[in-house]
Amino acid sequence: MGSIIGEKIKVLSYGESHGVGVGVVIDGFPSGFEVDMDYIRGFLDRRKPGSSEWVSARKESDEVEVLSGVFRGVTTGAPIHFSIKNKDARSDDYDHLETVYRPSHADFTYEQKYGLRDHRGGGRSSARITAGWVAAGALLHAYVSTHGMEIRSFVKQIYSHQISQLPTMEELRNMTDPICCPDPSISWAIQAEIKKARDDKDSLGGVVSTLATGIPVGLGEPVFGKLNARLASAVMSLNAVKGIQFGGGFDMVQHKGSEVNDAWSLQQGKPVTTSNFSGGIQGGISNGMPLYFETAFKPTATIGKEQNTLNTLGQQVVLEAHGRHDPCVVPRAVVIVESLTAIVLADLYLLNLTSNIRRMTL
Repeated sequence: MGSIIGEKIKVLSYGESHGVGVGVVIDGFPSGFEVDMDYIRGFLDRRKPGSSEWVSARKESDEVEVLSGVFRGVTTGAPIHFSIKNKDARSDDYDHLETVYRPSHADFTYEQKYGLRDHRGGGRSSARITAGWVAAGALLHAYVSTHGMEIRSFVKQIYSHQISQLPTMEELRNMTDPICCPDPSISWAIQAEIKKARDDKDSLGGVVSTLATGIPVGLGEPVFGKLNARLASAVMSLNAVKGIQFGGGFDMVQHKGSEVNDAWSLQQGKPVTTSNFSGGIQGGISNGMPLYFETAFKPTATIGKEQNTLNTLGQQVVLEAHGRHDPCVVPRAVVIVESLTAIVLADLYLLNLTSNIRRMTL
């Protein structure tokens, strides 16, 4: 089972939704970096359930314990182990799912692949395991910020409600919206829509946008390790993600090359592009312009409405799922996308230090 992301910095994810806990082991992180645990807790607070009326009612403190790799608040170069205990797992809520395959879940595919499955909240396929990803992402987010990179994700759209104008980095930096939407009027409409979906025992999907600035030129490899490919691989590993597009994305198919090519110019002696349809990536390598991409999430698969499905005996049954679930995963997914972006950028940043012999000898 593939549970490792990264090349220079390897992040091993472990745990299940209703197991003892979840977490990560980070290997290859440099020594001498001061770890701000409040910063990491802040990231986890943005992801944790039970924090508002729009998310799952599961109550998890998501307190992270550092088991190795940090001494007196500083990284030692040894593997860093972040552990997060599961304290509010109610496994009995899932007894009715032990012999039933939930529509649009990993139940059937996991059982066919491994010969068994953990039906308690989905086990390893649950978004619960992303708590560990966020802990790792917070550390690496802090690391890349010391090298001038800033990463912000936000809600661009949920259901049919979407913002009409993309925010600036300064606006995102100062955003305090409870569902991470930069337009207050759209946020209110989204909040009302999520409440309605919850009351109707239904669910919603949406789009998370990510903007990153201060990205140095040269991150990403020109063939199989492209920056966009690495980001897509990481983000597409997140539950409910069904699509990703960079820069102008699919909209560019409606235009001519003369309309969407990013022309180069000099501004204050620095090479910049006059547009950014590439989303900060050309030839799979960062070009120094802002990195921008959008991630599409399908509606939450677990809903309270009756649905036709099969049981493990191959019989047609009707399922009305129970348990504590998000009517829309998008607001909580914002910090997870941001964290995965930080993991990829930190890994590629360290890899890039060895790509040029002149840089290595400076």
